[in-house]
Amino acid sequence: MTGSTALPAPRRHQLSDAALTALGAGRPDRAALDELRRARLSRHLLLLREIAAAARTDDFAVLAAAERTAGQRVRDLLARPLFGVWAVGCLTALRAGKAPDRAGVSHLRELAALALTPHPRRDPGRVLRAEHDGLRISVRLEDTDPLRQGLGLQPADPLTPAELARWQKSFAAAWRLLVERVRPDAEVLTGVLDSIVPVRADPAARGISATSADAFGAVAISEPADPAAFAVGLLHETQHSILNGVLYLFDLLAAPGTLGYSPWRDDPRPASGVLHGGYAYLTVTRFWRTQPDDPLACFEFARWRSAVAAAADELGDLTPAGARFIGALRAEVRPWLDEPVPARIRRLAEGANTDHHLRWRLRNLHVDPADAAALARAWRRGERPPAVTAELRRAPKRALEASARLDLSHRLLRGLPLAGSAGDLAYVRGDAAAALSAYRRNPGDRTAWAGMLLTSGLRAAPELAVATWDAVRAENPDPLAILRWLS
Repeated sequence: MTGSTALPAPRRHQLSDAALTALGAGRPDRAALDELRRARLSRHLLLLREIAAAARTDDFAVLAAAERTAGQRVRDLLARPLFGVWAVGCLTALRAGKAPDRAGVSHLRELAALALTPHPRRDPGRVLRAEHDGLRISVRLEDTDPLRQGLGLQPADPLTPAELARWQKSFAAAWRLLVERVRPDAEVLTGVLDSIVPVRADPAARGISATSADAFGAVAISEPADPAAFAVGLLHETQHSILNGVLYLFDLLAAPGTLGYSPWRDDPRPASGVLHGGYAYLTVTRFWRTQPDDPLACFEFARWRSAVAAAADELGDLTPAGARFIGALRAEVRPWLDEPVPARIRRLAEGANTDHHLRWRLRNLHVDPADAAALARAWRRGERPPAVTAELRRAPKRALEASARLDLSHRLLRGLPLAGSAGDLAYVRGDAAAALSAYRRNPGDRTAWAGMLLTSGLRAAPELAVATWDAVRAENPDPLAILRWLS
């Protein structure tokens, strides 16, 4: 594109080794964040160039004309996170053969008109602001823009004045926590967080949030239960944005699509998702680390420090940039593993991680019927278990973590009343024998198999145990005996 239709050209971007290392440790400086923001604009401009070439309408020329009159305003609009969501969606639609009008190319005219409006009509209340101890932040609250649909979660309806007041109050309280407990991370938020999109809560989850790889700086989040949840959600999702910004510039994984275990999801995740989870939980863990006298915070710290370290250790097939980035992440979290945690809390945290891995295996590793039959024959004959490998299957949909035992652990640490199954209640209270006895009586419940392994000290593949028991269940076998046999 040249002449009267030209917009500013994308620029070359680079990060020094030191900057990439600091980013990997979750401690970027302002210069590195500025470079990531500039890279976001360059990416948007490249997408815009491809849209103009594919659509061949005069909508781009209209935007270019507006840029000559209101250049900074146009650049500001093009740099917004939701523009990236629109641009990727529009270009995808055009390449799939949709007509420009159906692909949404006319949005460029809307941007031109908005850029040329002397005083854009925007509800001044749709901004969340906070200041504490000299550190200030201001972000757009995107509760009306149709483009917010592209962040992957169902947007909430436009906020009422009362709802807006609740969000503002919670945001200010969350900001206070962030500044007081992890001020360097709060400073990072001021350089990355651009907008918040309220979304509908998921009844099956404690709270829900997301980012998009195409919307650097935007966070979609349901109304948080409390300021700490808001603070953690902002830290978590901003880390995703930062990593997305790094991935605009570098490949970190040689095989990002390889499926495997993720400590923070119940479904299998590609290596890129495991990296995203580890990086997001890095700053979350740092936040909980600042509160050693709070039992729940101590539990979250103990749990996630181990999960982040394990995820970093298991990521393989790294590019040179990935080795530097993930090496820095590993170096940041590794010393935390040696910090003391009360024995009672450490037991629950380590148990939560083990429990999740066991339940994940039961959910996602599938035993072929012929292999299950072979296991059953060996069991009946008193032979050693045959060598069987279960198949990892891709989940049909996203699965957030859900665990009754984890919920009970949280309630116990909060000092709240406990109610649940006999096995789970005994487990969280530390009575392993009573828990094992209860789980042993209920082999039809898949989570009971994970409970038996948690409380028996045995090491067996839970998916093989369940496959064996299912194949011989008419004979009423002792589930614990099957676990011993497989161990």
